[in-house]
Amino acid sequence: MSTAYKNRIQEFKLALSEENIKLKTLRELCFNGIPFEGGIRALCWKILLNYLPLDQTLWESFLKKQREVYSQFLKEMIIQPGIAKANMSFSREDVTMEDHPLNPNPDSRWNTYFKDNEILLQIDKDVRRLYPDMAFFQRPTEYPCQLILDPQNDYETLRRRVEQTTLKAQTVNCNRSGVTNVSSPGKALNLYPSNEYEVLPNGSEAHWEVVERILFIYAKLNPGIAYVQGMNEIVGPIYYAFATDPNSQWKEHAEADTFFCFTNLMSENRDNFIKSLDDSQCGITYKMESVYSMLRDKDLVLYLKLEEQNIKPQYFTFRWLTLLLSQEFLLPDVLRIWDTLFSDEDRFHFLVLVCCAMLILIRDKILVGDFTMNMRLLQDYPISDVHTILTKAKELQDSS
Repeated sequence: MSTAYKNRIQEFKLALSEENIKLKTLRELCFNGIPFEGGIRALCWKILLNYLPLDQTLWESFLKKQREVYSQFLKEMIIQPGIAKANMSFSREDVTMEDHPLNPNPDSRWNTYFKDNEILLQIDKDVRRLYPDMAFFQRPTEYPCQLILDPQNDYETLRRRVEQTTLKAQTVNCNRSGVTNVSSPGKALNLYPSNEYEVLPNGSEAHWEVVERILFIYAKLNPGIAYVQGMNEIVGPIYYAFATDPNSQWKEHAEADTFFCFTNLMSENRDNFIKSLDDSQCGITYKMESVYSMLRDKDLVLYLKLEEQNIKPQYFTFRWLTLLLSQEFLLPDVLRIWDTLFSDEDRFHFLVLVCCAMLILIRDKILVGDFTMNMRLLQDYPISDVHTILTKAKELQDSS
């Protein structure tokens, strides 16, 4: 470790040791990247994402309260409905009474259960594939949720719900001539072709299962947006940063802390996921067009080349902007980009600057490329050095 890096760690420790943290000083430090050592990154993100108050004397009581609130969410949205479902399945009287599985009433418990299952299956499919090039999300967490795994709670877990729902969908299927085949339950239980995605034995939880729970709770608490594909790519890096914290006192509560930080980030970013807002000033279309309008100001020749080839911003910036570049780079580089994004007061404007910088840095290739070559470049971005990209974005910001 170089002397300069050691000094940098000391600067962070000093800034974080103050009873009342100076946000402006912390932002300036974080903008150039946050060290992982000593859990500094995880702690800084909790402050930058407006989770932890700046007054450190409030932390202990605040965190205790937030983690209790999250436990309550687990009870109300996973455990209690799971117990009710177990009871509904066993009680024949329920079927003959007002509420039954075919009840079309939107207030029906069964109706809610089936709708939740649709969302859960989509989340399940997405989180199992989270960063497939890394083993981390498939590994067991050191701190499985005891509330969820408590053997005294006899209820239908999310894991069992996914298995049961997929099993029911797969055991009966029609072949192309319309003949219904009922496959054997053993065969149907192979929900995913690769052993890589098999669930862990009872009593253990993989990290992806924790992420699944966070997203399911978020969807239940935010029915207006629920779950949209891509949210898994935003919660994943936050959870990774918190669940790899070298300080076990923080790591133990990675799930609850991730939930609240993700919720805060989504409160700023959620309009990108709401289709009805796409064309409004807060929607994704406006943001995509703002990348091009900025490019027009900064590099007219490059802008005209993209226009001439009819390469529209939605062909590539949609993913860049909605997923905060999480799919364009390897996870360690995503964490580094997010250090800067989270520390900028106007973080989503800075993201537009980063997108613009990414275009300018490959201008020479774009100017000589045809439509196909350029689309390939933009959809599989060739530069992996995020330091160069962030430096260029800062230059663009300073010259504005």
